[in-house]
Amino acid sequence: MKHLKHLYLLGLLCFLTLSATAQTALQDKLKAISRITEIKPLESAEFAEKYVTYFTQPLDHDRPELGNFSQRVIVSHVGFDRPTVIVTEGYGAGYALYPKYREELSKMFNTNMIFVEYRYFLESTPKPRDWQYLTAESSADDLHAIRVAFQSIYPGKWIATGISKGGQTAMLYRTFYPNDVDITVPYVGPLCYGVEDGRHEPFLRQVGTEEERRKIEDFQLEALKRKATLLPRFEAHCQEKKYEFNAPIEEIYDYSVLEYSFALWQWGTPVSTIPACDADDDAIYKHLMDISEPSYFAKGGGNESFFVQAARELGYYGYDIRPFKQYLSIKSSKGYLKHLMLPDDAKHIKFDKTLSKKITKFLKKNDPKMLFVYGEIDPWSAAAPFWLDTSKKENMHIFVEPRGSHRARINTLPEEMKQEAISIIKGWLEE
Repeated sequence: MKHLKHLYLLGLLCFLTLSATAQTALQDKLKAISRITEIKPLESAEFAEKYVTYFTQPLDHDRPELGNFSQRVIVSHVGFDRPTVIVTEGYGAGYALYPKYREELSKMFNTNMIFVEYRYFLESTPKPRDWQYLTAESSADDLHAIRVAFQSIYPGKWIATGISKGGQTAMLYRTFYPNDVDITVPYVGPLCYGVEDGRHEPFLRQVGTEEERRKIEDFQLEALKRKATLLPRFEAHCQEKKYEFNAPIEEIYDYSVLEYSFALWQWGTPVSTIPACDADDDAIYKHLMDISEPSYFAKGGGNESFFVQAARELGYYGYDIRPFKQYLSIKSSKGYLKHLMLPDDAKHIKFDKTLSKKITKFLKKNDPKMLFVYGEIDPWSAAAPFWLDTSKKENMHIFVEPRGSHRARINTLPEEMKQEAISIIKGWLEE
């Protein structure tokens, strides 16, 4: 009996060892992709299998001899016979590692998910960080290379989707590679025409109700009037956080107040939360910091790569300083992106309109299966492609969430609009 027990334990140990080392079909397929250098399993509450992989990409796809970098790609698996969502993230992929994360469309239609971290963000940053290779076209080339590598693993329909800068990326990806995916769903993705585009300031002068806009402007004026009182604690906060800036702290305070209205509307903060103008200093200061904390303007932050692209080709927005001029320490906000937010080695970059013209021309002249989602009160919607005449397009659709912010998604649309959007995408997937 003792001998049999030992044999049983030995057999169990062998079984467990073989089970631990056995590869799934997906792992075998991933290992067969020569450009994937590393595969790590991830815990998931949403998918049968989930892995973080590292995909070798050229710095310049037209000149691969110039060198490579490693791009983080998260693969989440439902089934080889299911459609696939490729998430065209515009920033870092850190949040996609969480076990409970699942992109909206992947959940709605039970699809696989390929989540691509944008070049020059987090673990997908080349070393050394040479800004000349951070271009929209290169990001489209990255997505195309990944799509080609995975096409034999997931031969079904593909959906490209992204949020904000990721929405921009979804648009430009469709523009550069019109046939890579079957469906494109950009969420709240702007299409700006300049470093200070010029459409956002008028948008902020008419968004919401007159009463709401007055309350916002009154708060900004009050925060500026109390600058002498609030600036010391503002400065202490920045010192505590070890922020460094490209301008004096008084100017950074001014820019935080100017940014306030854009940030409040962008994230849909209820205007009812704004303190009254006769509130105490604590209330005024806390609310300002809740909405427009100055880390956005700090040197070396996580948005540096975005600011470089905004200055080069993605565009950005300006500020209307006229209502506040008498209280500001700055004479003009023109050029503030370059002045405040670009790293020293990128201040030479000049804006090129080629990208926005190329995307605009593509959207006007073609009719790909694209469904756009925007929020009515989101300032980024000032740069939405509302100039598209979708009544003359069979496939292109634009949905605007009433009183929706930058958080607008298909799931946040009013029920009738939501079901319409879902029906459109479902129909495309079944074709």
